[in-house]
Amino acid sequence: MCPLRRDPVSRPPRRARRRFLLAVPFALIAAVTIVDLLVPPEVHLGPFLIAAPAVTASFAGARMTAFVGAVAVLAQAVVAVARTSVTDLNHTYQIVALVLISVIATFFAHLRERDEGRMARLRSIAHAAQSVVLPPLPERAGPLRIASVYLAAEEEAQMGGDLYAAARTASGTRLLIGDARGKGLDAVSEASLVLGAFRVTARREPGLPELVGRLEAGVGSAERSHRTGDADGTDEAFVTALVLDVPDREPLVRLVNCGHPPPLLLSGGRVIPLASAGTSPPLGLSDVLAADVTVETFPFAVGDVLLLHTDGVTEARDRGRAFYPLGERLAAWAGDGDEPSALLDRLRADLQAYAGGHLGDDAALVAVQRTARDPDPGPPPAPRPAVTPPRPVPPPPPP
Repeated sequence: MCPLRRDPVSRPPRRARRRFLLAVPFALIAAVTIVDLLVPPEVHLGPFLIAAPAVTASFAGARMTAFVGAVAVLAQAVVAVARTSVTDLNHTYQIVALVLISVIATFFAHLRERDEGRMARLRSIAHAAQSVVLPPLPERAGPLRIASVYLAAEEEAQMGGDLYAAARTASGTRLLIGDARGKGLDAVSEASLVLGAFRVTARREPGLPELVGRLEAGVGSAERSHRTGDADGTDEAFVTALVLDVPDREPLVRLVNCGHPPPLLLSGGRVIPLASAGTSPPLGLSDVLAADVTVETFPFAVGDVLLLHTDGVTEARDRGRAFYPLGERLAAWAGDGDEPSALLDRLRADLQAYAGGHLGDDAALVAVQRTARDPDPGPPPAPRPAVTPPRPVPPPPPP
């Protein structure tokens, strides 16, 4: 599942809305013209035609705005001819003013259209960057079925400081979910650093402590170089993270919690928080909070679903400023037997409805289910070439 975060708007509603908006200025021109022809001569409604090109410039392009302005000028000329003459001083002033307003509105429509083109190109670049920095997780990894969702707090944002990744090893699958401190480009930079370190070392390091040590070394070195010259140390960077190792042939999961919200296990209709007894410090703070890396093991049987999330989910608020009850929602759905993708779709819709369509922080969700499927077999052995037995040599003919 793609990590995106906003439901796309279908084209038919967009076209219907555009047609409705385009009908507004033409209806305004028709109404003002008809009423202006019916009212007494001393009443002049021509200045109201200025609203037609001004309104069009707010949603249409320069060509459509110029066309609406031309129609408004033509309507004013028709009113002038029907009443007195186009050369009448009062109507001449109205027509000149309408032409000037139409030109100005067309110019601003051109500027808005150009800015929208730039924003479209920037969004395209953001999508391309997202596909490189935070690609979708694979739907299958050995006996695991995986789904992921990324919900951006900002309307135009594609990714922020939340991150997740998965990597296959010789004996299982390793997963990472994290949340970089702060927002904006600094958080994206930290997230990219952790993701890159995980993808490089997840398949090489034999154990989770060594893997976490590599991640910590990368974030710590970047943080120290970032705060060089910061005497107060207020710009310290760190990343809360969960690093998991799910063996293919053992019904368990090993994890290291680096200051991150604990995962939730959906097993047998129950929701079980996998709270760690000894939480390691966030990545990047080992020199401040000295602690050993603690690896804990929890059962993870066939059919169980493991939900990983960032604090953007549990810190979402409704209108009454109450936090989102993630555990209660999952407990109500635990017995439905949803697959990871269906569970995340339901959770995403419920979370957005609870928060009124606007999250206060980015949120990431990863659902992992162990299935009865055997791990992916290796490549089949190369077939051996067939050996053709030698043909018997007939004896020579007698002399």
